[in-house]
Amino acid sequence: MEGFQFEVLQQAWPLLMAGLKVTLGLSAAAFALALAVGIAVGVLRSESPLFKAILSPYVEAFRGTPLLIQLFFIYYGLPSVGVTLSSTTAGILGLGLNGGAYISEIIRGALFSVPSGQKEAATALGLSRLQALRCVVLPQAIRVATPPLVNAFSALLKDSSLVSVLAITELTRASQLIYTRTFRAFEVYLAVGLVYFVLIYAVSRLSRRLEQQKAFPSTA
Repeated sequence: MEGFQFEVLQQAWPLLMAGLKVTLGLSAAAFALALAVGIAVGVLRSESPLFKAILSPYVEAFRGTPLLIQLFFIYYGLPSVGVTLSSTTAGILGLGLNGGAYISEIIRGALFSVPSGQKEAATALGLSRLQALRCVVLPQAIRVATPPLVNAFSALLKDSSLVSVLAITELTRASQLIYTRTFRAFEVYLAVGLVYFVLIYAVSRLSRRLEQQKAFPSTA
């Protein structure tokens, strides 16, 4: 039985780091899209029965089907109806729309957690419904939603490994390419697993810290 070969990791490290950069960039772009979509959908569904009826199928469809199938549909299925996207665009769009469906529920729950008296007080002070939502209710809801949103980013970061099926050379795809050259699965996938673990652990620590600050706010 061959021993652990550190030289495999030394040779593979530059490609893994290049893949990590792609993973982080892709995840950041997808999360920005997910956040924008999630806030918009969450607000509209909580404020209007009409928009709730219109947008609920989107939320249920993206939460009720596998992300992998969604990525396949966007990249391989949409060209059949004349919509062709690059693999990177398709990956960001798929991750963003999937994440947006989950984030919309986080935002909607956070909005409902804000006491109705806050909105009534804002209205009594002369603010319009939109101004009350934007200036009073939404900032409080975002504060409540911040820890779950950090967890949502953690989930999206892990899910980003699925875009490797679109031939995007992110971290997982880079590890597959290294394995096909070296046939050293143990070293390669152990290293990739540790990189993902460090990333997710750092995000989870941030989430715990935010939850503690929420539970014990500063009195300064």
